[in-house]
Amino acid sequence: MNKPKAYVSDAKKQVVKSLAKQIAEYPIIGLVDMENLPAMQLQKMKQSLRGKVVIVMTKKRLIQYALKQSPKGLGDLATKIRGMPALIFTKENPFKLYKTLSASKSPAPAKQGQIAPRDVIVPAGKTNFAPGPIIGELGQLGIKAGIEDGKVAIKQDKLLVKEGEVFTQKVAETLTRLNILPMEVGLNVVAVFENGTIFDRKVLGTKRSNRTCRQQRYSDKRECEQTLGKS
Repeated sequence: MNKPKAYVSDAKKQVVKSLAKQIAEYPIIGLVDMENLPAMQLQKMKQSLRGKVVIVMTKKRLIQYALKQSPKGLGDLATKIRGMPALIFTKENPFKLYKTLSASKSPAPAKQGQIAPRDVIVPAGKTNFAPGPIIGELGQLGIKAGIEDGKVAIKQDKLLVKEGEVFTQKVAETLTRLNILPMEVGLNVVAVFENGTIFDRKVLGTKRSNRTCRQQRYSDKRECEQTLGKS
């Protein structure tokens, strides 16, 4: 017995058709995560990137379907979808695109339940706090503190949260009080596809040698080397 076909609205079909057209038109397709990005900042970013980058936001399933159906072989990119995904289309090289999007970010405090994007270290040094309960509160988190010149001072660097760990309420509140802003508000690049190669975030954010341009079969070697040389 044949299973009945799932109903797909005309609106969804149109979205997938539009995505397919843009995937075919642009040589660079990026996957970003917009989770925790305020609407006002998104609008400002879209305005600043106008003419350079096209940002398309839609449902996760539609993005997955469009990527998997693409003749460019974007199935692996579809497996990297996370958070609140969006696709970006551009003709700029992946490394330059990553730098552009990273430069548009702004620091933000951590909130309970968020995942640390990188290791969070509380550095040694004086704080603005007067002696008081704060010393004990820091001690509960394994942060060694004392008094120097009438102010609370952290005695040594402390790795408080490792990359990928979840911020607890206590840790998030303490970091905010110490004016440590470990989060970034902006378009978080997950991966970028170009010419059969997927560059993930860690690769794009690493200072690399010109040899990388050859190893990655980069389509525009000169532009790649120029971009890396400025990083």
